[in-house]
Amino acid sequence: MSGVRYTFERQIGRGASGPVWAGRDTVLGRQVALKRVGTQPGEPSGPLGPDGAREARLAASLSHPHVVDVLDLAVIDGEHWLVMEYVEGTDLSEVVRSEGPMVPVRAAGLLAQVAEALDAAHRAGIVHRDVKPSNVLVDAEDCAKLTDFGIARSAEDDALTATGLVTGSPAYLAPEVATGRSASPASDVWSLGATLFHLLAGRPPYHVGDNVLSTMYRIVHEEPPRLPEFGPLDQVLQRTMAVDPQQRWTMWQVHEALLHYAEHEAHEAGLPRPVVRGIPAYVGGHGTTSTRSTPAVPLAYAAAGRRHVRTGAWLLGAATTVVVTILAFQLGRGGEDQAELTAAGPGVTSDAPPVTEASSQESAKRAMREFVTSYLAEVTTDRRSAWQRLTPEFQKASNGFGSYSGFWRTVESATPRDVVADPATMTVTYEVDYVMTDGRRLTDRVTLQLSGSGSSLRIAGET
Repeated sequence: MSGVRYTFERQIGRGASGPVWAGRDTVLGRQVALKRVGTQPGEPSGPLGPDGAREARLAASLSHPHVVDVLDLAVIDGEHWLVMEYVEGTDLSEVVRSEGPMVPVRAAGLLAQVAEALDAAHRAGIVHRDVKPSNVLVDAEDCAKLTDFGIARSAEDDALTATGLVTGSPAYLAPEVATGRSASPASDVWSLGATLFHLLAGRPPYHVGDNVLSTMYRIVHEEPPRLPEFGPLDQVLQRTMAVDPQQRWTMWQVHEALLHYAEHEAHEAGLPRPVVRGIPAYVGGHGTTSTRSTPAVPLAYAAAGRRHVRTGAWLLGAATTVVVTILAFQLGRGGEDQAELTAAGPGVTSDAPPVTEASSQESAKRAMREFVTSYLAEVTTDRRSAWQRLTPEFQKASNGFGSYSGFWRTVESATPRDVVADPATMTVTYEVDYVMTDGRRLTDRVTLQLSGSGSSLRIAGET
């Protein structure tokens, strides 16, 4: 099978709307993947229908390192084919099938990448609607790539917003979708949680036999399955596979939780910290581009200071269960971390050792670093709230909120790196990468003078 520009070598899979082939771009001399769109197998060829056009449009609108890139839409022998990036690897379903349940730290590192890709899709107004292990490709370096937007929808797809149409893979469907309600970003969160369950348990959260309706009944009416033996990751399941969509984390919160877990586990195992690199996050439907710092694979170590997420209260509000969970991720599963986990829910107990001066210093450093990353996340999205993190004296020295806001409204994102906290002097020094609203990228070195402690930290000065 051949075309003018693309050759077809072998079938490597099947997406939501057609077969996927490995092929070659004879003009650029590179390997590609080609997926038939627009018609189902056995149907006559014809003009590209609305479903095929939608898939091509949505897939091409999202550019992210953890999404399979769409390179072209080609007409070959009268059929429409999406030409995509070729990923030399396999899908997560096959990985579990051949290797068994996945080591928790690897599962967290891989799905943190997928969560970041889905967060970018959600910000671009796209709901994937079919998140599952077989739609995540992973290469030899454990770089995860989300694929198959065949049944994805955007906010502009009015024809797909009606209820009563159930789409997706039954074992990973959110309860509200199983009852015929429209899919939403929260539905993708559930499906990613179900994918995490599959990786950890070595099986889907729900068995799908011949009676699909029975499976959907269980999803809607039974308590979601849990894996308490996995500690913090089971708490991720609780906040993703929550029956009430309002009780689920956002996709970005899932991403951050998985990052924190992977970082702690890698540190405990003595693994080196990966090199952090700046990458384009996405290009939305209106041509808006943003950047983030994303860790090299397989394990993720990203600072919490990311564009658009108000992580301040999430990381520092000690009264919330989310904070207890994140603290548990950072502190680990022994000593003080077990005390935090006990506060998060029943059934977790520990004999915590006495708090030493060294552990107190580490706790203070951690709180200072988290304050900075959460502040830089908040200041680019909610300047009024971030303003309250300055002491009254520093607010006055900053010439009031108008001057403060005037600068920060020109900043699209501010991503810290190499954050060094010194509790003795109450200073935090870091490099920060700015993306300005006019597209410029700047880097600065900043030292903040802090006052207070814990959740009462405030910025008292800056150099």
